[in-house]
Amino acid sequence: VVVAAASGAVGSAVGQIVRMKGCRIVGIAGALEKCEYVVDELGFDACISHKSEDLFQQLQQACPDGIDVYYENVGGKVLEAVIPLLNFQSRMPVCGIIANYNDTALPDGPNFLPRLMRVVLTQRVMIQGFIVTDFSDKQAQFQADMANWISAGKIKYREDIVNGLENAVTAFQGLLQGRNFGKLLVQLSENPFTD
Repeated sequence: VVVAAASGAVGSAVGQIVRMKGCRIVGIAGALEKCEYVVDELGFDACISHKSEDLFQQLQQACPDGIDVYYENVGGKVLEAVIPLLNFQSRMPVCGIIANYNDTALPDGPNFLPRLMRVVLTQRVMIQGFIVTDFSDKQAQFQADMANWISAGKIKYREDIVNGLENAVTAFQGLLQGRNFGKLLVQLSENPFTD
């Protein structure tokens, strides 16, 4: 299983759950520090920086038997690197495409959609988009499971807290540029539950 944005809130949780289920897990993140965190703290088998000039070659080395599941959070050049490695009857749940959220036009360069569609056809890849509300009937069970996993130390998380509503726009812009490390939160006031 390969997870994009592996050091973020969603990707880190997905990777740790997948690991608990017995799968080999490879993450893709930005800075080297994030990749080290994903492997050393979260227990992924490997993590590759999407900033690497040889992203495809590193991903190919980390996934010598190809990719059975690619958890898509990013799009862009990360997806381009993944496409040739998708195995027969692989799956791609699509949760986000953050690399393209700010696009106002089609990107320059070659159109890789025909390459993707060829792989979808020849490898019988199943791609399915989803939004968390699609599974609202499972929310209570997930919350119970996640609470137990966090209490037992099976799931770790990291928060990146920015103080003050006046910094929310800058924080959100940083999120889209990968400047945050973990779940980005904007704290509006002091925590009333601390002494």
